[in-house]
Amino acid sequence: MKTTDLFLVLGVACQLVCCLGMVVFGNVFDRLHFAGAGTTLGPLLIGAAVLARQTTSAAGITTIVIMVLILVLGPALLIATARAARRIEFGRIGATDQERGPG
Repeated sequence: MKTTDLFLVLGVACQLVCCLGMVVFGNVFDRLHFAGAGTTLGPLLIGAAVLARQTTSAAGITTIVIMVLILVLGPALLIATARAARRIEFGRIGATDQERGPG
């Protein structure tokens, strides 16, 4: 098995675990953990497999750009989704009185 094949298999396996986590967990906040993981390790491994085969070609450069965009925009999208879900569920983004605790 070549290194590129290993990266590809590991990347797809990571994405599969993240997809299964999204299906299994019922709470939107638990699902966000798997959505966040789906934007980091899996795409990086798949991108590394593409880069190992297409080093400095147009496909390799496009892969680098897409990997950077996923790494930068993935967490921002995750935060925006979490804030929207919190606002829908609790009516506000800030901590509730229960979450603040006594004091």
